[in-house]
Amino acid sequence: MTKPQSHDPLSKSACYLILLVAFLGWGFAGCHMAITSIVMRVAVADLLPAGSSEGDIGEWFGWLVCAFLFGAATGGYLFGVLGDRIGRAKAMSCSILCYSLFAAMTWYAQSAQSLLVLRFLTCMGIGGMWPNGIALLSEAWPNVSRPVLAGVMGTSANVGILLFSILTLTKHVTGDDWRWTMLVGATPLLLGIISWVFVPESPRWLAVQQTGDRVDTPKKGAGVGEIFRPPLLRLTLIGIMLGTIPLFGGWGVSNWATAWASETGDKQQKAADGSDDEPKKKADPTLKSRASIARSLPGSITSLLGGAFAFYLGRKRSYFILCLGALICTQFLFRSDPQDDAFLYWMAALGAFSGAFFGWLPLCLPELFPTRVRATGAGVSFNWGRILTGVGVLASAAALKQAFEGRYSDVGLITGFIYAVGMIVILLAPDISNSDLAEEN
Repeated sequence: MTKPQSHDPLSKSACYLILLVAFLGWGFAGCHMAITSIVMRVAVADLLPAGSSEGDIGEWFGWLVCAFLFGAATGGYLFGVLGDRIGRAKAMSCSILCYSLFAAMTWYAQSAQSLLVLRFLTCMGIGGMWPNGIALLSEAWPNVSRPVLAGVMGTSANVGILLFSILTLTKHVTGDDWRWTMLVGATPLLLGIISWVFVPESPRWLAVQQTGDRVDTPKKGAGVGEIFRPPLLRLTLIGIMLGTIPLFGGWGVSNWATAWASETGDKQQKAADGSDDEPKKKADPTLKSRASIARSLPGSITSLLGGAFAFYLGRKRSYFILCLGALICTQFLFRSDPQDDAFLYWMAALGAFSGAFFGWLPLCLPELFPTRVRATGAGVSFNWGRILTGVGVLASAAALKQAFEGRYSDVGLITGFIYAVGMIVILLAPDISNSDLAEEN
């Protein structure tokens, strides 16, 4: 293999600009994650015919969650390949513009079907932001800063979730007033334009373009074909599994706890003894927002530290510890009552463990792949995880309706064992603790 030629390193101001735009771009993606959890059930209830059953509303909510996951997976692959071909910076800009423009268009959604399509298209941009943002950061900054940068990238989504959740505490999301959240999702449109004009390209990517590893070379071209062939096939499969565990933990486990809080808080609850002559407890439409805050606040902190956690403890040991902690939290969380303080405490503990994964992933997934396919490999690993998570969400939603009769606690207890699977998968992964993003492969 031809060794990539060196390019002049980026200036400090250019490096900080890349960091700022990547942080904001993924932070606004976090807002869209919160929109999916907090807003979509309310929005689809408004768009469905009056008198639709909770079963119909819940089914559409499940599809909207999967629109996020499948849209992000599609965008992660398409924009990831685009990043390997035209550059990480330009592809990152396209991703931000994509989710901003389609979020603005969602303001005009007049049916559940149009909402579903527009959310899918919006989330394609969210998926594209991930591989290009982390690849650009990893290649633009010196190795000594990478654990910190990985944590910064990982925490930005949790910051976005947290800020949006706090906003909904003061401005409630209701059936009569939910479209304003689409304008919040469209605000980074200007960021996308600034990114296109001012954000510089990765010197490492530019160097690769001048060698035999050019992405437009047929035999060595960047794309999904290469990462699904030896010698990268095994690494790709492991990367997919490592990306799936935290994603399913968030969307296929913690999301049921948020839905449980929504069900409990949005409806008037009878007194504990169920007698009709007792006063009803006041509905609390903010309970789902408080649950989201309880999860995202500690997650914002631990995702910032996740990269350093992996750096000092080792990639494999840290991932194993996070899986173990999250597994324990799920078993206590879904045995509590959403109206009790213990529910929010365990939600916060789960958020702390699950949030740290998103500091671990930006550091460790790129290390599995050489530069010429780094954005593609990291994107496929994370976004195939979204596909598998989407399938899992649909399956668990069907089980929730048919086997568990709407009992979120039961489905949460079972899906929480995904973290036990993660404890096994990480034992099969290679030790990449000493990786420096060199072109070993």
